[in-house]
Amino acid sequence: MQDLERARDAAKRAERTARHQLGKFLLRHGKRHPGKTAWTRKHLDWVRTQRFEHEAQQRVLEDYLKTVEDLGERVNRHTRSIVELVEGWSLKPLVKALQALRGVNIIAATVLAAELGDLARFQTAPELMGYPGLVPSEHSSGETRHQGRITRAGNGYARRILVEAAWAYRFRAHKSRAIRARSRGVSEEVQRIAWRAQEGLCARYRKLTARSKNKNRTVIAIARELAGFVWAIGRQPQLLEA
Repeated sequence: MQDLERARDAAKRAERTARHQLGKFLLRHGKRHPGKTAWTRKHLDWVRTQRFEHEAQQRVLEDYLKTVEDLGERVNRHTRSIVELVEGWSLKPLVKALQALRGVNIIAATVLAAELGDLARFQTAPELMGYPGLVPSEHSSGETRHQGRITRAGNGYARRILVEAAWAYRFRAHKSRAIRARSRGVSEEVQRIAWRAQEGLCARYRKLTARSKNKNRTVIAIARELAGFVWAIGRQPQLLEA
Protein backbone atom coordinates (compact mmCIF):
# COMPACT_ATOMS: atom_id res chain seq x y z
CA MET A 1 0.00 0.00 0.00
CA GLN A 2 2.91 2.33 0.67
CA ASP A 3 4.20 1.73 -2.85
CA LEU A 4 0.75 2.46 -4.26
CA GLU A 5 0.19 5.73 -2.38
CA ARG A 6 3.72 6.86 -3.27
CA ALA A 7 3.05 6.06 -6.93
CA ARG A 8 -0.05 8.23 -6.71
CA ASP A 9 1.97 11.02 -5.09
CA ALA A 10 4.50 10.85 -7.93
CA ALA A 11 1.66 11.02 -10.46
CA LYS A 12 0.19 14.07 -8.70
CA ARG A 13 3.53 15.85 -8.75
CA ALA A 14 3.98 15.04 -12.44
CA GLU A 15 0.46 16.29 -13.14
CA ARG A 16 1.19 19.59 -11.37
CA THR A 17 4.33 20.03 -13.46
CA ALA A 18 2.44 19.29 -16.69
CA ARG A 19 -0.32 21.73 -15.76
CA HIS A 20 2.25 24.40 -14.98
CA GLN A 21 3.91 23.91 -18.38
CA LEU A 22 0.59 24.08 -20.24
CA GLY A 23 -0.53 27.13 -18.29
CA LYS A 24 2.70 29.00 -18.95
CA PHE A 25 2.55 28.10 -22.64
CA LEU A 26 -0.93 29.56 -22.97
CA LEU A 27 -0.06 32.71 -21.01
CA ARG A 28 3.07 33.20 -23.08
CA HIS A 29 0.83 33.50 -26.13
CA GLY A 30 -1.73 35.76 -24.49
CA LYS A 31 -4.42 33.15 -23.98
CA ARG A 32 -6.11 33.66 -20.61
CA HIS A 33 -8.99 31.62 -19.30
CA PRO A 34 -11.97 33.93 -18.59
CA GLY A 35 -13.11 31.85 -15.61
CA LYS A 36 -11.89 32.04 -12.02
CA THR A 37 -10.94 28.40 -11.46
CA ALA A 38 -8.32 26.49 -13.42
CA TRP A 39 -8.17 22.77 -14.19
CA THR A 40 -11.88 22.20 -13.87
CA ARG A 41 -13.79 20.44 -16.66
CA LYS A 42 -14.92 23.85 -17.94
CA HIS A 43 -11.33 25.10 -17.99
CA LEU A 44 -10.09 22.03 -19.90
CA ASP A 45 -12.94 22.39 -22.41
CA TRP A 46 -11.75 25.97 -22.96
CA VAL A 47 -8.17 24.79 -23.50
CA ARG A 48 -9.38 22.32 -26.14
CA THR A 49 -10.98 25.15 -28.13
CA GLN A 50 -7.75 27.17 -28.42
CA ARG A 51 -6.26 27.51 -31.87
CA PHE A 52 -2.85 28.77 -33.00
CA GLU A 53 -1.84 30.24 -36.32
CA HIS A 54 1.22 28.04 -36.64
CA GLU A 55 0.89 24.27 -36.84
CA ALA A 56 3.98 23.78 -34.65
CA GLN A 57 2.35 25.69 -31.80
CA GLN A 58 -0.91 23.80 -32.24
CA ARG A 59 0.91 20.50 -31.91
CA VAL A 60 2.69 21.72 -28.78
CA LEU A 61 -0.70 22.60 -27.28
CA GLU A 62 -2.10 19.18 -28.15
CA ASP A 63 0.93 17.45 -26.64
CA TYR A 64 0.76 19.46 -23.40
CA LEU A 65 -2.98 18.83 -23.14
CA LYS A 66 -2.66 15.10 -23.73
CA THR A 67 0.06 14.89 -21.08
CA VAL A 68 -2.19 16.64 -18.54
CA GLU A 69 -5.11 14.36 -19.40
CA ASP A 70 -3.01 11.18 -19.28
CA LEU A 71 -1.51 12.09 -15.92
CA GLY A 72 -4.94 12.99 -14.57
CA GLU A 73 -6.18 9.54 -15.53
CA ARG A 74 -3.09 7.99 -13.93
CA VAL A 75 -3.88 9.79 -10.66
CA ASN A 76 -7.50 8.67 -10.85
CA ARG A 77 -6.45 5.09 -11.54
CA HIS A 78 -4.19 5.02 -8.47
CA THR A 79 -6.94 6.65 -6.40
CA ARG A 80 -9.44 3.98 -7.43
CA SER A 81 -6.90 1.27 -6.60
CA ILE A 82 -6.31 2.67 -3.11
CA VAL A 83 -10.05 2.88 -2.39
CA GLU A 84 -10.52 -0.68 -3.61
CA LEU A 85 -7.52 -2.32 -1.94
CA VAL A 86 -7.82 -0.59 1.42
CA GLU A 87 -10.90 -2.75 2.04
CA GLY A 88 -8.72 -5.83 2.43
CA TRP A 89 -5.77 -4.10 4.13
CA SER A 90 -4.78 -4.98 7.68
CA LEU A 91 -4.69 -1.26 8.57
CA LYS A 92 -8.22 -0.59 7.31
CA PRO A 93 -9.52 0.07 10.88
CA LEU A 94 -6.88 2.79 11.35
CA VAL A 95 -7.64 4.31 7.95
CA LYS A 96 -11.34 4.41 8.83
CA ALA A 97 -10.69 5.96 12.26
CA LEU A 98 -8.37 8.68 10.96
CA GLN A 99 -11.04 9.88 8.56
CA ALA A 100 -13.00 11.20 11.54
CA LEU A 101 -10.41 14.00 11.62
CA ARG A 102 -11.11 17.17 9.70
CA GLY A 103 -9.07 17.42 6.51
CA VAL A 104 -8.31 13.69 6.39
CA ASN A 105 -10.10 11.81 3.60
CA ILE A 106 -9.49 8.19 2.60
CA ILE A 107 -6.36 9.02 0.58
CA ALA A 108 -4.82 11.14 3.34
CA ALA A 109 -5.68 8.50 5.94
CA THR A 110 -4.13 5.76 3.81
CA VAL A 111 -0.92 7.74 3.37
CA LEU A 112 -0.67 8.38 7.12
CA ALA A 113 -1.34 4.72 7.96
CA ALA A 114 1.15 3.46 5.36
CA GLU A 115 3.89 5.94 6.28
CA LEU A 116 3.50 5.92 10.07
CA GLY A 117 2.81 2.19 10.34
CA ASP A 118 2.26 0.69 13.77
CA LEU A 119 1.53 3.67 16.03
CA ALA A 120 2.24 1.53 19.09
CA ARG A 121 5.95 2.11 18.45
CA PHE A 122 5.54 5.80 19.33
CA GLN A 123 5.42 6.00 23.11
CA THR A 124 4.44 9.67 23.21
CA ALA A 125 2.74 12.17 20.94
CA PRO A 126 5.90 14.35 20.63
CA GLU A 127 7.76 11.27 19.43
CA LEU A 128 5.31 10.91 16.56
CA MET A 129 5.46 14.66 15.86
CA GLY A 130 9.20 14.32 15.36
CA TYR A 131 8.92 11.38 12.96
CA PRO A 132 7.73 13.51 9.99
CA GLY A 133 10.06 16.34 10.97
CA LEU A 134 7.43 18.72 12.36
CA VAL A 135 9.32 19.66 15.54
CA PRO A 136 11.33 22.91 15.62
CA SER A 137 15.09 22.75 15.24
CA GLU A 138 16.98 23.82 18.35
CA HIS A 139 20.23 25.71 18.78
CA SER A 140 21.69 25.94 22.27
CA SER A 141 24.67 27.84 23.55
CA GLY A 142 25.30 27.81 27.27
CA GLU A 143 22.04 28.79 28.92
CA THR A 144 20.63 30.22 25.70
CA ARG A 145 18.11 28.10 23.84
CA HIS A 146 16.77 29.11 20.44
CA GLN A 147 14.17 27.28 18.38
CA GLY A 148 14.24 27.64 14.62
CA ARG A 149 12.28 26.23 11.70
CA ILE A 150 11.01 22.66 11.71
CA THR A 151 13.70 20.05 11.12
CA ARG A 152 12.09 18.44 8.04
CA ALA A 153 14.27 15.49 9.00
CA GLY A 154 11.75 12.72 8.73
CA ASN A 155 9.01 11.18 6.62
CA GLY A 156 8.13 13.79 4.02
CA TYR A 157 5.02 11.97 2.79
CA ALA A 158 3.37 12.02 6.22
CA ARG A 159 4.50 15.62 6.80
CA ARG A 160 2.92 16.81 3.54
CA ILE A 161 -0.42 15.16 4.36
CA LEU A 162 -0.49 16.64 7.87
CA VAL A 163 0.31 20.11 6.56
CA GLU A 164 -2.34 19.88 3.84
CA ALA A 165 -4.91 18.70 6.39
CA ALA A 166 -3.93 21.50 8.79
CA TRP A 167 -5.21 24.16 6.38
CA ALA A 168 -8.77 22.87 6.99
CA TYR A 169 -8.60 24.13 10.58
CA ARG A 170 -8.52 27.77 9.57
CA PHE A 171 -12.33 27.68 9.55
CA ARG A 172 -14.58 27.43 12.60
CA ALA A 173 -15.18 24.04 14.17
CA HIS A 174 -18.03 22.31 12.38
CA LYS A 175 -19.07 18.73 11.64
CA SER A 176 -19.64 18.90 7.92
CA ARG A 177 -21.71 16.39 6.00
CA ALA A 178 -18.53 14.81 4.65
CA ILE A 179 -17.04 14.38 8.13
CA ARG A 180 -20.27 12.91 9.45
CA ALA A 181 -20.33 10.44 6.55
CA ARG A 182 -16.70 9.43 7.10
CA SER A 183 -17.33 9.02 10.84
CA ARG A 184 -20.11 6.45 10.49
CA GLY A 185 -19.03 3.22 12.12
CA VAL A 186 -16.17 4.88 14.01
CA SER A 187 -16.10 4.44 17.80
CA GLU A 188 -17.49 7.20 19.99
CA GLU A 189 -14.11 7.73 21.64
CA VAL A 190 -12.41 8.30 18.28
CA GLN A 191 -15.15 10.75 17.33
CA ARG A 192 -14.63 12.59 20.63
CA ILE A 193 -10.90 12.86 19.93
CA ALA A 194 -11.61 14.16 16.42
CA TRP A 195 -14.02 16.77 17.77
CA ARG A 196 -11.52 17.90 20.43
CA ALA A 197 -9.02 18.27 17.58
CA GLN A 198 -11.46 20.49 15.70
CA GLU A 199 -12.28 22.69 18.67
CA GLY A 200 -8.70 22.98 19.81
CA LEU A 201 -6.97 23.43 16.46
CA CYS A 202 -9.52 25.85 15.02
CA ALA A 203 -9.20 27.99 18.14
CA ARG A 204 -5.42 27.67 18.02
CA TYR A 205 -5.34 28.86 14.41
CA ARG A 206 -7.45 31.93 15.21
CA LYS A 207 -5.33 32.72 18.25
CA LEU A 208 -2.05 32.53 16.35
CA THR A 209 -3.27 34.54 13.35
CA ALA A 210 -4.73 37.17 15.71
CA ARG A 211 -1.17 37.67 16.97
CA SER A 212 -0.12 38.40 13.36
CA LYS A 213 1.75 35.13 13.06
CA ASN A 214 2.80 34.09 9.55
CA LYS A 215 0.05 31.84 8.10
CA ASN A 216 2.45 29.21 6.83
CA ARG A 217 4.15 28.94 10.22
CA THR A 218 0.75 28.83 11.88
CA VAL A 219 -0.28 25.91 9.66
CA ILE A 220 2.95 24.08 10.51
CA ALA A 221 2.14 24.50 14.21
CA ILE A 222 -1.38 23.17 13.59
CA ALA A 223 0.03 20.21 11.62
CA ARG A 224 2.35 19.38 14.51
CA GLU A 225 -0.54 19.37 16.99
CA LEU A 226 -2.70 17.42 14.53
CA ALA A 227 -0.05 14.70 14.59
CA GLY A 228 -0.70 14.44 18.31
CA PHE A 229 -4.37 13.71 17.68
CA VAL A 230 -3.41 11.13 15.06
CA TRP A 231 -1.32 9.47 17.76
CA ALA A 232 -4.23 9.58 20.22
CA ILE A 233 -6.55 7.92 17.71
CA GLY A 234 -3.99 5.33 16.68
CA ARG A 235 -3.41 4.37 20.32
CA GLN A 236 -7.02 3.32 20.84
CA PRO A 237 -7.07 -0.29 22.12
CA GLN A 238 -9.28 -1.65 19.34
CA LEU A 239 -6.89 -0.25 16.73
CA LEU A 240 -3.78 -1.54 18.44
CA GLU A 241 -5.35 -4.98 18.56
CA ALA A 242 -6.17 -4.77 14.85
